[in-house]
Amino acid sequence: MIKCMFSLTVVIVLSLLAFVGAETAGFKAQFLFGVVIPYTALLVFVIGAINRVIGWARSPVPFAIPTTAGQQKSLPWIKPANLDNPTTTGGVFGRMFLEVFLFRSLFRNTKTQLSEGPKISFNLEIFLWLAALAFHASFFAVLARHLRLFTEPVPFAIRMLEKVDGMMQVGVPGIMLSGFVLLAAVSYLLIRRIIIPQVKYISLIQDYFPLFLIIGIAASGILMRHIFKIDVIGAKQLAMGLVTFHPVIPEGIGGIFYVHIFFVSVLLAYFPFSKLMHMGGIFMSPTRNLPGNTRAVRHVNPWNYPVHIHTYEEYEDEFREKMIDAGLPVEKE
Repeated sequence: MIKCMFSLTVVIVLSLLAFVGAETAGFKAQFLFGVVIPYTALLVFVIGAINRVIGWARSPVPFAIPTTAGQQKSLPWIKPANLDNPTTTGGVFGRMFLEVFLFRSLFRNTKTQLSEGPKISFNLEIFLWLAALAFHASFFAVLARHLRLFTEPVPFAIRMLEKVDGMMQVGVPGIMLSGFVLLAAVSYLLIRRIIIPQVKYISLIQDYFPLFLIIGIAASGILMRHIFKIDVIGAKQLAMGLVTFHPVIPEGIGGIFYVHIFFVSVLLAYFPFSKLMHMGGIFMSPTRNLPGNTRAVRHVNPWNYPVHIHTYEEYEDEFREKMIDAGLPVEKE
C-alpha cells in the first residue's frame, strides 16, 4: 500500500505544482508549463523511444523462441494450430493482428482458484480483457480527437470520430464517451491492482504511477470540459503555436489546463523508460514475431564463430592405444 500511496502523492504534488505555479507565478510559469516542458517532454519521448527500439533491434535472437500454445505443423494427419503456433509469415501476421487489436492472449488468460472440495478451477479473466480493450480503444480515441487542436482545418476523419464519440447529446457541451470510458477503465485496472492480493504483491511504484497519471489526465480533461470551463480558442492557439514552432501564451486559459498539459508532458517523458513501451515492444518481440517452424527449418546461430570440431575419428586416433589397453572398443585396430 505504501507504493500506491507514494505514487498518488507524487501525482498530487505534480498537479499542485502546475496549478499553483500557473495561477500565481504568471506568464513565466505559464510559459514553462505550456511551452518549455511540452517541448522537452516530446524531445525526451522521441529520443528515448528511438533508443529503446534500436536497443531491441540490436539484441541478438540466435534461435526461434516464439511463444506457442498449440500444436506445431508436423505430420499430415496431425492438425496444427495455425494461430497459436504459426509456421508461416501469414500465420504470424494473423496472430500479431489479433494480439495488437484484440489482445487475444489476454482474452485466453485464465486465473486459478480453489473451490470447495478442495478443487482447482480455472476461469477466464474476461473483465481484465474488457477493461484493457476499453482502456486502449478509448485512449486512442481521445488522442485522435485532440488532433483538432493541432490542425486547421480539422480533418474529416476527426470530425466523424467526434460525432460518433459524442452521440450521447447530454448537456452542453455534449458528453464524449471516450473520456469517461478511459477514466472508468483505468480506475478498474488500478482497483484490481490494489484489491487482488496476488497482483498487489508483485506491483511496484512504476506500476501505480502511470495509472494515477492517466487518471489525472482523464479527470482534468473531463473537468475542463464540463465544470471548470476554459478558453478553448486560447487552448487551440497555444497548441497551434507549439506545432508551428511559434509558441504563444494566451491569457485566461485557466490553471487546470496547465495541470492537464503538465500531466500529459510527464507521461510523454516517462513513456520510453516504462512498461508502457510495450506499445512498440510487441512488434520487436521474438516470442511474437517469429514463426514456430523449428521442425521444418534448422535455425543456426548466425553469431557463432568458427570452432575446430574434434571429431570421433580424431579422438580415437589420439587415444587408440589407451582405449585398447582399457578394453574399450575401437573402430580401427
